Amino acid sequence: MVELKARVDDHDFLRNELSALGAERVGAFRQTDSYFVVPEGRLKLREVEDDGTAELIYYDREDVAGPKSDDAFILRVKEPEELKEILKKILAPLVVVEKVREIYMYKGTQIHLDTVKKLGKFIEFERPTSDDPKRIQKDRLNLEKLMKKLKINPTNLEPLSYSDLIQT
Repeated sequence: MVELKARVDDHDFLRNELSALGAERVGAFRQTDSYFVVPEGRLKLREVEDDGTAELIYYDREDVAGPKSDDAFILRVKEPEELKEILKKILAPLVVVEKVREIYMYKGTQIHLDTVKKLGKFIEFERPTSDDPKRIQKDRLNLEKLMKKLKINPTNLEPLSYSDLIQT
């Protein structure tokens, strides 16, 4: 997967731009991500309040501004409270990130308009890709083009995860 994240001021402007591009609105979801200390990468339990689902997500990603590669492993969880208690006994809790995520789809890219408690407003792009370096480069260029279409200032690109930002 390739992705990028940027700080933004105005989600209404972005909603209008996404609508004009023909992006499909998937929905809005209240998410709580509980991060745990692991030797490398990041491990979080994501609970979605609106539909009662949860996922255990491990990912390792470059901390760079702009399009970056992300290797993620996702496990759907049926008993999130029980798993969270087990994880707390095994691993040290790191931080909790609460956000409202509005999701759009546009030409193979998932677009998130995030309002993150304690941090503010962001836009995030996620695009599945293969391990082929040429394909990865093409998908990174797709994200950069989409960034320009949505008038996102490159100086607002954010290299860190929400968990890192809350800790700083």
